[in-house]
Amino acid sequence: MNKVTILGSLNVDTILRVKRFPKPGETLPLSGKSVAGGGKGANQAIAAARAGAHTTFIGKVGQDQEGDFMVKQLTDSGVAAQFVQHSSEANTGSAVIMLDSSSENRILIDGGTNQLVTAADVDLAQTVIAASDFLIAQFETPIAATMRGFELAHAANQRTILNPAPATHDVPAKLLSLTDLIVPNETETETLTGVPVTDEHSMIKAAAVFQQLGVANVIITVGSKGAFWQRGQAHGFVPAYKVNAVDTTAAGDTFIGALSSVLRPDFSNLAAAVRFANRASSLAVQKLGAQPSIPTRAAILAAERA
Repeated sequence: MNKVTILGSLNVDTILRVKRFPKPGETLPLSGKSVAGGGKGANQAIAAARAGAHTTFIGKVGQDQEGDFMVKQLTDSGVAAQFVQHSSEANTGSAVIMLDSSSENRILIDGGTNQLVTAADVDLAQTVIAASDFLIAQFETPIAATMRGFELAHAANQRTILNPAPATHDVPAKLLSLTDLIVPNETETETLTGVPVTDEHSMIKAAAVFQQLGVANVIITVGSKGAFWQRGQAHGFVPAYKVNAVDTTAAGDTFIGALSSVLRPDFSNLAAAVRFANRASSLAVQKLGAQPSIPTRAAILAAERA
């Protein structure tokens, strides 16, 4: 089974259920409220661990109850958390998620201690990174820390996966040159490449831009439609499984974590790994809450057999 290290964010999510999103100046009643663990990094780590990967996390929380809660969320799912630092300089990251009756979401994030992760914090995990099949990072922690992590991974001949979310126009060319697989959604793809994603032809065009920037392998996720993949000159599209979605918050993170648990470091099974990740994501969207919805490997395999 793969060894995966995740560098990323930890947030406590407050989920507000509404029939529809309010208009400017409008007040609406809630139809429900709950609290769960979240953060793109933590979600992806828990997804990888539950899917069977030996998973280690690098990140930072506050010296508060929320920080203790998030570390417990990791360890309860089998994620090694010895490289999660506790800081008194800020509170643990948090997010407020509005979820409407059609399962669409709007998310507001307070980065908190996630914004304090440094290259020095990453250096502490150098040995683990060097022994990992994949190092995964997102953009909810500082890019300088991600750059250092990807440098360490490449120095050890290990593979890197970048989930460029939230999207930004200011991605250093060096970071992309250190990225072996990039996994954006359609919005992030347009932000990074300038190519609007509307069909498979546009996905091929966007993937070519990524490859020109130095990223050899590309996956573009397009929500309920599925995911496009490109490896070298080979490419394809894997349709999503049709389910009744309840909460799409962790869909993309579950996809990436599950993908990393079965993907070969030479990317030779990229299409099959995308199918496995699609199945995991289809299970996650059928439950409420980011981390509570993430399926286990047994659940994914059972759904595959059904």
